Amino acid sequence: MCEKVNFSEKMTNISPETRIMIMRSSDGRNTYRRQILAALAVSLGPFAAGLSKGYMSPAISSMQDIRSHHRGGFTVSDQQASWIVSLSLLGALVGGILGGVAMRAGRRTVILVAALPYSFAWLATSLSSSVDMVSVTSFCGGLLTCCITMITQVYVTEIAVPDIRGCLSSVLKILSQIGILISFSLGAYLNWHQLALVVASAPILLFFALLFIPETPSCLLLRGREEDAAKSLQWLRGPDADIRQELATIRTNILASKQYNNGGRMFTKRLTRPILITCGLMFFQRFSGAHVFNFYAVPMFKKTFRMMNPHGGAIAASVVQLLASCLSGMLIDNVGRLPLLMISGVLMSIALAGFGSYAYYEHVFRNTSDLIHAEPGSYDWIPLLCVLTFTTAFSLGISPISSLLIGELFPLEYRSTGSAVATSFSHLCGFVNLKTAADFQEHIGLHGLFWLYAGISVLCLLFVILFVPETKGREMDEMDPKYVESLCINR
Repeated sequence: MCEKVNFSEKMTNISPETRIMIMRSSDGRNTYRRQILAALAVSLGPFAAGLSKGYMSPAISSMQDIRSHHRGGFTVSDQQASWIVSLSLLGALVGGILGGVAMRAGRRTVILVAALPYSFAWLATSLSSSVDMVSVTSFCGGLLTCCITMITQVYVTEIAVPDIRGCLSSVLKILSQIGILISFSLGAYLNWHQLALVVASAPILLFFALLFIPETPSCLLLRGREEDAAKSLQWLRGPDADIRQELATIRTNILASKQYNNGGRMFTKRLTRPILITCGLMFFQRFSGAHVFNFYAVPMFKKTFRMMNPHGGAIAASVVQLLASCLSGMLIDNVGRLPLLMISGVLMSIALAGFGSYAYYEHVFRNTSDLIHAEPGSYDWIPLLCVLTFTTAFSLGISPISSLLIGELFPLEYRSTGSAVATSFSHLCGFVNLKTAADFQEHIGLHGLFWLYAGISVLCLLFVILFVPETKGREMDEMDPKYVESLCINR
């Protein structure tokens, strides 16, 4: 008893921030265990999204197979294929707006409501009998995918302590990459009808997993449900954790933030700057060429490779993406966000410039004796190496970190609005990129297209150095004991 009294007396003499960290660390691994379980449960959403992303590449190849028409199905042209792919991103644009509005009803609630319709959309895709029907289901699937993935990122950001927030955020990307890899692998053996059924099964698993985890404490407090918020935080931190100080800190800072923002003074600084940073990163992420690789991997490798199996190339790229995402998860909370973003920008620029140079060399010197007398497929390793380097760099830095920063940079009261704006802008850029890639290729060639992407990646590097802040180890605003004090100082 004497020791406990002494500990309590000491606790009163230290700062609130230190007190929270002591309470967290005293619970050891049990504190992290439930946060990890909750993150794994919602990560089935990105897993389902990964299956749908990976679906497009082998599915388009299957739809364009002439044998599909002979079996009573239908075939699609390149232009129809581009619309099927692009409509999923157009749906995601709408989904970002709707998801941002719906998020205020609860993070877990919206994901739960969207899960089963998402499964039905893919079941309808499997049963489609025309290009128009596939296009409609592609739009609906994209809309629901965006709602789920956007809110999942916010959910993980709000439940996790700073020590593991970056790692848990990377888990979402890892599960997404596993989904892409599974779709690429199964797509080599299944037609697009059968593969759509596989995608339809994942949201059902997500629905049942969500039944066992709570809503985020921050969201519940924001809606005035203090008792439910306490239960949620207790579940996340462990049954023996003392959550009083953390809960009081979140409550006080939310109230202070609401009161201060009613004056509208900090609107430009607290909302506009995070929007500009996250939208900037999303622009560079989408116009780096990553989605051209993801959605057109198999058709692109068919045009690039002479002997190598295009499905094998797509699977290899997906495996490397998965490994890079795992590496990012291990490094992101130790190395920091900015170093990974800078490494990503440098490697992406080099890889894209290399791919463009190979395409230019093959285009200009296609009929030279050097290529004529070379063994067929002897140069296939060059574009494959460039693609693998690019996917490694992309998955290591800008892909996971741009999504993570959406949850980290926006204050709680603006998080739904900010997430909706940044995510919708991201998918708008994706839609424009995929629809214009073929036009750019027609006017400036494949080499010119990838040199353009390389130049954009260089600009991305400069943007990161000049404007993106480091958020490693930083508390969320509503969980930061220094937050109210900073508001008073800024006045």
